[in-house]
Amino acid sequence: MFSEDLKKNIKDSLFTGLIALALFFPIVGLRTEIQKEGLYIDPQWGLTALLVILCTVGRFLINLNISRKRKIIFVSDFTSNLSKFFSGKGKQFAITGILFATVFPFLPFTDRYILDIGIMVLTYIMLGWGLNIVVGLAGLLDLGYVAFYAVGAYSFALISTTFGMSFWACLPLAGIFAAFFGILLGFPVLRLRGDYLAIVTLGFGEIVRIILINWYDLTNGPDGISGIPRPTFFGLEFTNNPKEGTEAFHTFFNLEFSSIHKMIFLYYVILVLALVTNYFTLRIRRLPVGRAWEALRENEIACKSLGVNPTNTKLTAFAIGAMFGGFAGSFFATKQGFISPESFTFIESAIIVAIVVLGGMGSQTGVVLAAVFLIGFTEVFRELEQFRMIAFGLAMVLIMLFKPKGILANRQPTITLHGTKK
Repeated sequence: MFSEDLKKNIKDSLFTGLIALALFFPIVGLRTEIQKEGLYIDPQWGLTALLVILCTVGRFLINLNISRKRKIIFVSDFTSNLSKFFSGKGKQFAITGILFATVFPFLPFTDRYILDIGIMVLTYIMLGWGLNIVVGLAGLLDLGYVAFYAVGAYSFALISTTFGMSFWACLPLAGIFAAFFGILLGFPVLRLRGDYLAIVTLGFGEIVRIILINWYDLTNGPDGISGIPRPTFFGLEFTNNPKEGTEAFHTFFNLEFSSIHKMIFLYYVILVLALVTNYFTLRIRRLPVGRAWEALRENEIACKSLGVNPTNTKLTAFAIGAMFGGFAGSFFATKQGFISPESFTFIESAIIVAIVVLGGMGSQTGVVLAAVFLIGFTEVFRELEQFRMIAFGLAMVLIMLFKPKGILANRQPTITLHGTKK
């Protein structure tokens, strides 16, 4: 009645449904709510059944396509066409994106919440571009990138609160300190590759977080650092009650005080920092050090045979990537006004790595698309918070199945021979 392939397909799909039931039953089905009397269980059996059915049917369709020796054409063709579109019209897309980002705070639908999401997305775009130097260009898997993010944030917080220095004076110092820590990380991992490199960098990120928690005299431990000064617009503070002898932003420009002014200014600060990161990466990629990174990524042995020093190449990649992470960390500290070790956990590194991998390692445009998808969409649909990690994991699984090199896997050559262009 049924063929052997179809029977195996049905059994595998049912087994997948059982696994989905075991996962979703406690997570989704037994939802807890808080009331005055305490916690009580609000069963979600209908939603649980729907998720199990979706997993079962989805597995059945995937197996059906595999058994027929066909790929899911829609996913493959869509992402391939997307890669060709962005590779062929990169400049037009970049100009359009910059123009949209420039006018974004003044669009009709942009309120304070949407603007805050935009700032968060730009922060992760900048972090993704910084990590893209290490992972995408140099091919060094770094799972502890959040450590440089934390170093930049704490460097700015400690310097500004101790010495009273402004954001603009502390910003380069935060980048320098983060780059120094990048070099410190680079030395122990010079001979490591692949999984071993990832494990060491993961350990480095956790070491930094543990130090921040336990070095109470310097970092204030788990209590964090508060009272971090906010950036000013050429000395003009975004407050209704400025310090004595200073003038506020709204009074100088004869505006009515609004807290949205500060948010718009912060938005443009991180936009400029992100664009500087992108421009620097694109320029340095065409220089000898950038080509050395790509040579190291493709084949380290061939890289050595060509006279490229892998030690210096790796150290420069770690240092420059860490520097931009430090810049982003200093911005995060001044935006929040408070930082603590809980803001720099491993999940932050995982999200940044996922943005780089999902977008396509080495692709600047791919990082933008992945950050908008992973950060922007999940924040906009925050009412579905309990399904955010499920959607996150599902997206990563689908990308690894159908586009293992990322959404935009096409890499533009940094140099062409005989004036030819691809």
